[in-house]
Amino acid sequence: MKNQFASKTNPPALKRFSAAALLCCMLSSAIAPAWAAPQAESDAAALNFVGADIESVIKAVGHYTNITFLIDPRVKGTITLVSEKSISRSQAFALLTSALRLQGYAIVSGDGYAKVVPEAEAKLQATPTVIGKQATPKGDQIATQVFHLSHESAANLVSVLRPLISTNNTINANPGNNTLVITDYADNLKRLSKIVAALDAPASTDMDVIPVRYGIASDVAAMINKMMEPGSGAGDGGGKVTVLADPRTNALILRAPSLARANLAKSLIAKLDQPTAELGNVHVVYLKNADATKLAETLRAVTTGEAPSQGSGSGSSLNNNQATMQTGANNTIGQSGSTSSTGPTNPALSGNSRGTSGSTGGSGYIQADASTNTLIITAPEAIYRNLRAVIDQLDVRRAQVYIEALIVEVSADKAAEFGVQWVGASGNGNSTYRVGGLQSFANGGNNLVNVYNGTAPGNGLSIGIFKQLADGKLGLGALAHVLETNANGNVLSTPNMITLDNEVATIRVGQNVPILTGQFTTTSGTNSNPFQTIDRKDVGLTLKVKPQISEGGTIKLAIYNESSSVAASSVDATAGITLNTRVIENNVIADDGQIIVLGGLIEDKASDSVERVPGLASLPILGNLFKYNKRSRTKTNLMVFLRPVVIRNMEQSISLATDRYDYMRSAGATLTPNEAVLVKQLGNPMLPPLVDGKPASEDGTLARPVPPAAVPARVPGAAQPVPAQPAGKQ
Repeated sequence: MKNQFASKTNPPALKRFSAAALLCCMLSSAIAPAWAAPQAESDAAALNFVGADIESVIKAVGHYTNITFLIDPRVKGTITLVSEKSISRSQAFALLTSALRLQGYAIVSGDGYAKVVPEAEAKLQATPTVIGKQATPKGDQIATQVFHLSHESAANLVSVLRPLISTNNTINANPGNNTLVITDYADNLKRLSKIVAALDAPASTDMDVIPVRYGIASDVAAMINKMMEPGSGAGDGGGKVTVLADPRTNALILRAPSLARANLAKSLIAKLDQPTAELGNVHVVYLKNADATKLAETLRAVTTGEAPSQGSGSGSSLNNNQATMQTGANNTIGQSGSTSSTGPTNPALSGNSRGTSGSTGGSGYIQADASTNTLIITAPEAIYRNLRAVIDQLDVRRAQVYIEALIVEVSADKAAEFGVQWVGASGNGNSTYRVGGLQSFANGGNNLVNVYNGTAPGNGLSIGIFKQLADGKLGLGALAHVLETNANGNVLSTPNMITLDNEVATIRVGQNVPILTGQFTTTSGTNSNPFQTIDRKDVGLTLKVKPQISEGGTIKLAIYNESSSVAASSVDATAGITLNTRVIENNVIADDGQIIVLGGLIEDKASDSVERVPGLASLPILGNLFKYNKRSRTKTNLMVFLRPVVIRNMEQSISLATDRYDYMRSAGATLTPNEAVLVKQLGNPMLPPLVDGKPASEDGTLARPVPPAAVPARVPGAAQPVPAQPAGKQ
């Protein structure tokens, strides 16, 4: 079919022109606007391109609309562009952009011209940009528009608008000034602007303060939040209602997503805020975090003006806040050493805490039940309200502190000794007079006289010159002794523990060493009964810490650290064993997660001793035969570091526990059993893997915890449901 334009000057008469003739006669001198658009004229023409080359059709429409088109080389193929009736130049341009969009191409308007590019490349071109209330292009042209938001978050709208934008175009959010930048077709931008205007509206939430006359604000708030949760019946399909209690004014702060939801919550509050039907002033308060016994003593002190007992605190500071450091050796034989503890010192662990405690005063009676961690308060309504305000502020979740300690000790002992001892005599066994001499030194530990009498020489290399005596024995003429020792030690201890804020925590790892303090023997006739007295002392690592978190986030720590060991050289000593002790006791302040140094010791000791024969030892070279030299050097580097970490919620606690659990699990996996052909491999004990933050066995036989939804919530003042017993457990 022949491609052609149909031009109409005076309807209904039609004149048909070929495309070539039309290209020659259509000229216009008008200037195009900022983005290319056809000029509005009274003439109209009908388009009739069927299966025509896409480049030829674009050029023909460009001549008709007086727009210069730049065609990307990748724009290839054929196109069908047919209008059933005569259309204007602007309609012809819009029809071309729509047809090209269906082919996967887009028109990007410039300053007096237009570019035809693949749709995926259009967003990278210099597209028209619309800011604010500027006029936007029309049709299926690619443009960029910037939306300034006043109420809604730009990041939240990205996920809402992304499905409404073509795949090859983009939407981005700028959190800095809360704007959206969208590049898409002009017609779609108009639709998106209406959607953005509808979404960028102030939240229609209702907020109100409701005073509570008869009930307790915290109790009413807990019940309303429970009842208005989505999915709980009263809260279906209406959004979340938030109710907060203000203990100071005994009022409720209500926030609802709509007026209807707010009225529903207010009606529930009004029905619950009614005076009790029974006369009486006995109230039971269930505590969530605080200890009932300690809190009862505090409340009694508030109501009666008496100071609480000394035992009601969370623990005294460590040894009156003294800062000390001790390091050295202690010979314990013959002394009465301290014995090991006979049990926990924490009253909560030793069973010394009282089950109940109560006291009466002029204003009421306060009783604590430790078994259920509840308070029983008998007081007038006004006083009870004041006490509940104090209880709500004290019964809060206490933060915990995870403490990592690092104890590093590096020691090096070096010693060297060299000496020559000799003995000689003139004549023989038949001589009446004999002349001789003996040179011996005490430092060496290889005394010549002892060796001569048959005692084995000490450590090191001993070289002697021997002489055969007449009676067949060996006579020693000279003895040279050489010894060099090197002893290096590297001790790294990393104790760690977790404790509540303002509570003392202790970790002790070591051995209970027996120490002989005395012995005697009783004789009865022919029988002798030996008797020994033995004392025991804990030897190892002890760390005791009491953290206190300040309001600014810093942590005050009262610390006692002791590291003790038995000196290896004193194990077989007749005088008893010697204990090496390192003690640091101080008070420090650290930030959350900060590594601090508690203290340490850097010690370097050197000694040099010489035993010599006067005169002879001064001779050059030969004087070494009349000396005994001994040198030693000891270096000790001891440093203690500590890192506290505050844990304020369950997520932080789970993250920390999971990290330590995985570390121990990986440490156990690295242990490989010894290779033995004839001995069966029994494997290594392994920690079970974690499933959802909880340990489970490899075969999944560990019981899963009860879901929280299955545990009935305890509502103060309401009858508590009895949980159903599983089959076979009634």
